[in-house]
Amino acid sequence: MTTARVEPIVGRYVHLDIEGVAYRIYFEEAGAGVPLVCLHTAGAHSSQYRHLMCDPRITNRFRVLAFDLPWHGKSNPPVGWESVEYRLTGKFYVAAVIAFLDALGLQRPVVMGCSMGGRVVVQIAIEHAARIRAVIGLEGSDHPSPWYDSSWLDRSEFQRGDFCAALVSGLIAPQSPAEFRWETLWHYHQSGSDVFKGDMHFYRTDSEYRRASSEIDTDACPVFLMTGEYDYSCTPELTRETAARIPGAEATIMDGIGHFPMSENPEHFSRYLIPVLDRILTS
Repeated sequence: MTTARVEPIVGRYVHLDIEGVAYRIYFEEAGAGVPLVCLHTAGAHSSQYRHLMCDPRITNRFRVLAFDLPWHGKSNPPVGWESVEYRLTGKFYVAAVIAFLDALGLQRPVVMGCSMGGRVVVQIAIEHAARIRAVIGLEGSDHPSPWYDSSWLDRSEFQRGDFCAALVSGLIAPQSPAEFRWETLWHYHQSGSDVFKGDMHFYRTDSEYRRASSEIDTDACPVFLMTGEYDYSCTPELTRETAARIPGAEATIMDGIGHFPMSENPEHFSRYLIPVLDRILTS
């Protein structure tokens, strides 16, 4: 008899109040130890971190948690969603993360986000350094990159998952294994109508932190920025510029990786991530 492999990931729901509105939020977790809260990219969901949650080198020391933002993945939109337009703001994003930390009683967690998640961790470090052990910004900077043609943001095709997947496909490094490339794109095929477009409001127009990022106290909350060499959305140059503005921040440029390190090439990414996690544990 063949024994099936069962992954250690457990999924649950938590009910949160975010800015006075009730939300039913789906999250997954694995491991034990220091909380490591993971934030997904725009238009996607927490499944992007499933490889990290199955890595005992990490889960033996960290309680890894990843939740779906409202409107994403298995999380519900608010009651009455059919009558409103989804537009993610920086204020709401930070409030959602803090509400999740509070609801689960997470003490001094590490917060790691990718893309828009890698951007919002800068604001979290600005506002909440005293309660966060460290932040890790994957493909993150303290301001939007200068995309010179944003006309595609208004296209009606944005409602389709296959269009969103096509948009991000070029952000994956050519070395990434085909299996994981297509897994990463599948997350975008699953996106709800206009969710990716709503996330772009935060990513493109409501996440300018250059004036305040230099105020982050990295003695209280260390800042680690890690960007793939093939990322043209958050370029290595933008990441280095952000790290230079934040006293004590560290920037790492990852070779052979694009915009989705944790899902497009998880084993290669772990060679960069594990040393950073080691340093956080010993600091």
